[in-house]
Amino acid sequence: MTTNQGTNQRVISGMRPTGRLHLGHYHGVLKNWIELQHNYECFFFVADWHALTTHYEDPGDLQQYVTEMVIDWLAAGVSPGSATLFVQSRVPEHAELHLLLSMITPLGWLERVPTWKDQQEQLREKDLATYGFLGYPVLQSADVLAYRAGMVPVGEDQVSHLEVTRELARRFNHLYGREPGFAEKAEQAVDKMGKKAAKRYRDLRKRFQEQGEDEALEVARAMLESQQNISLKDRERLFGYLEGGGKIILPEPHPKLTPTAKMPGLDGRKMSKSYGNTISLRSEPQEVESQIRTMPTDPARVRRTDPGTPEKCPVWELHQVYTGEEKRGELYEGCTTAGIGCLDCKKPLIAGIQEELEPIQQRAREYASDPGLVRSIMVEGSEAAREEARETLEEVRRAMGLDYLR
Repeated sequence: MTTNQGTNQRVISGMRPTGRLHLGHYHGVLKNWIELQHNYECFFFVADWHALTTHYEDPGDLQQYVTEMVIDWLAAGVSPGSATLFVQSRVPEHAELHLLLSMITPLGWLERVPTWKDQQEQLREKDLATYGFLGYPVLQSADVLAYRAGMVPVGEDQVSHLEVTRELARRFNHLYGREPGFAEKAEQAVDKMGKKAAKRYRDLRKRFQEQGEDEALEVARAMLESQQNISLKDRERLFGYLEGGGKIILPEPHPKLTPTAKMPGLDGRKMSKSYGNTISLRSEPQEVESQIRTMPTDPARVRRTDPGTPEKCPVWELHQVYTGEEKRGELYEGCTTAGIGCLDCKKPLIAGIQEELEPIQQRAREYASDPGLVRSIMVEGSEAAREEARETLEEVRRAMGLDYLR
């Protein structure tokens, strides 16, 4: 099996447009994106085609949803100067790669994807007996493979979703990675590394292929990753040559595990629009106060003098996110001894959420007042993304013998 040899510093992630975002999105996704953009080459996209897999009958205000979501990205701190922000449907190469990958995708691979049956059960009111819904993992794979990304940020529970992408990359490389004159081109690429590095590479390759030394394989891979004298195409070629295979055209992406942030909602369940328990990133301060003040608390605290159990209170779960350890200790003691009332417990939480949202909302107002700027960010990012995707598609077409009119 060929392992991923992509551009390891490249990250890609997308989000379906659902309109304005809430604190669950901020703590679960955006804070992670903001950190990643400063350490990796990041591509973040609006997955508007994916939105149609379940909402094809009523796309509704998709354009507005896209704009509102991007405004929230920008307001939260995702920067077009640090990452490429783009709209999926503005990069038609995603669709072409999706089509080409669908030609080699066994039907059984799609039918065994757990979320395929799960979502059909959960969304019974929708007719999901469509190719688009069945084939969304192929489109998802195209989204990633078009950029030869080395990493896709996911939580532990989502790692299996990425496996279809890895399998498709592996299958594509197996079918189409044997380019004419591969060995000769690989040897030429070795020579470009310089005399000392070339000798080292050939020695490590021989030790792995003839003696099965896994350590030699790992050292050679690390050597190729840091090699400055060769192009990306030559690097991919040499990864395949190293392992005795062919050229790696579509590198297998690796999951980049991210902390699973379960942002509690107003009712104690995970914050989600489907539960109606969210706090929007653009909720006004008075709205936040009203939402928190009316939150349910420990049902055992009927009277102010009744001691409570914080672990049974949804408000306490939010304190785990917003309140420091010392203050939480004071609130815990006050609740369990009936020294404070529920409203006393909610006041510091209200202040904490309002403090977090204030700078986000200020930036959101600025972007919302300049729709031309937001549009130009999406257009420019989409054009930059398309340049990257075009390069991949050119190589994919060439490997599949589809470049005969060029």
